[in-house]
Amino acid sequence: MNTMDDSDGPKRRLLIVGNGMAPGRMLETLIEHSPGAFDITIFNAEPRVNYNRLMLSPVLSGEKRYEDIVTHDDDWYSRHGITLLKGCAVTGIDREARSVTDAHGDVHHYDELVVATGSTPNRLPLPGAEFDGVMVYRDLEDVERMVDVSRRRGRAVVIGGGLLGLEAADGLASQGMQVTVLHHTTVLMDRQLDAPAAHLLRQAIETRGIDVLLEANTTEILGEDGRVTGVKLADGIVIDAELVVMAVGIRPATQLAEAAGLAVNRGILVDDDMRTSDPHVWALGECVEHRETVYGLVAPLYEMADVLAANLAGGNLAYTGSMLSAKLKVNGIALFSAGDFSGGDGCDEIVLRDAAAGIYRRIVMEADRIVGIVIMGDTTDSAWYFDKLRRSELIDDGRDSLIFGQAFAGAAEMDPMAAVAALPGEAEICGCNGICKSKIVTAIEGGATTLDAVRSTTKASSSCGTCTGLVEQLMAITLGDGFEVNAVKPMCKCTDLDHMDV
Repeated sequence: MNTMDDSDGPKRRLLIVGNGMAPGRMLETLIEHSPGAFDITIFNAEPRVNYNRLMLSPVLSGEKRYEDIVTHDDDWYSRHGITLLKGCAVTGIDREARSVTDAHGDVHHYDELVVATGSTPNRLPLPGAEFDGVMVYRDLEDVERMVDVSRRRGRAVVIGGGLLGLEAADGLASQGMQVTVLHHTTVLMDRQLDAPAAHLLRQAIETRGIDVLLEANTTEILGEDGRVTGVKLADGIVIDAELVVMAVGIRPATQLAEAAGLAVNRGILVDDDMRTSDPHVWALGECVEHRETVYGLVAPLYEMADVLAANLAGGNLAYTGSMLSAKLKVNGIALFSAGDFSGGDGCDEIVLRDAAAGIYRRIVMEADRIVGIVIMGDTTDSAWYFDKLRRSELIDDGRDSLIFGQAFAGAAEMDPMAAVAALPGEAEICGCNGICKSKIVTAIEGGATTLDAVRSTTKASSSCGTCTGLVEQLMAITLGDGFEVNAVKPMCKCTDLDHMDV
């Protein structure tokens, strides 16, 4: 990346519309490589600082508080000289004047503008959808409303058996509600799972006391005196409910860009530089469409953010698209999928299944290369498999033992520590925050010698915590005898475990 520091000269005015995870990552990278180059103002429609939306489910379940999922607090913006306008939406863009108008009527001029308006949750156009108690699941306000309703216990119906719907269902069940998930196909998480894995997932979800109805089409929301009382299905079944959550997908929020005359299809069209049809306007995140693809997962958004930061700083990086992966963040259920696992002509597959233990692995191969992965039960090797998928690595000698994981694929004597050491620097360790192995190792070598210090420096393992074991192994490899597994602050005197481990 080419970098520059204009702190002694006139700063370019950079306006950012939106303050979600993608622009937050972009700012971190921009500040790291080009400090002081821009006079930055952020418009955030929400009345708060940036937070990790992936961690809304633990907030819903009561495991975390809002303060625990804040990514950048007020001090961070102040320390970097960034103006954050909370609760201040942008209502218009004047591309000729290079200015934006905010909801208060104030006009702000820019040299460069980044549109990161995110996405809007879909609401099914059902009769009764306007009743009080029918809501979507997208931001902190939605979570706060659901928690408020859950205090009355009762029954909740979640329409949608995808990632977000299942996380919402688990959170509401943890709050003491009886929960029913309605999904319109025969397979939960049908975009991320094959049928056998989805079957095991359904069993695991139902074991948690959550009812699952497949091929369930909702035709009407029932209510009384303006408040929801239940849902009616196409087959006539009625399910009582005090709360109905629609988790049926998202769509890019493009209204602002369209009104400004920017090129828009499903999302705001961007090139490989992340530039829109206007050379001074860039776009980032769930609102964009790149090479006919719209992304709704965090990893691609972070990759876009790094490219955009580099190009704003004078670099010349290209975003060429992302290999998708998904991980379900429901406590007690480990699940990972990536690539194209549909199979078909020219493909073969390797499968390991132990239904009693809830373990399932399916590796789809084409021309002796991994093209798709589905893992449930033990996702320890997911980073290793995903790295081979992304690099299109030729699988030759280790094919016979590939399904058993890294410790057995051509290296039967390899222990878990050596397996982590063998991962390349670009291998992703922390999916929640998009942190690769090399960044964690650099932080450790730079003085982050405790798990808390690594979390503070890199954010790795600071969210859902599933990668904590990998991070600890990297610390042990890097620090040698200087690393103590329990070199963290216990949550209380009766245990050596910290809050995240518990």
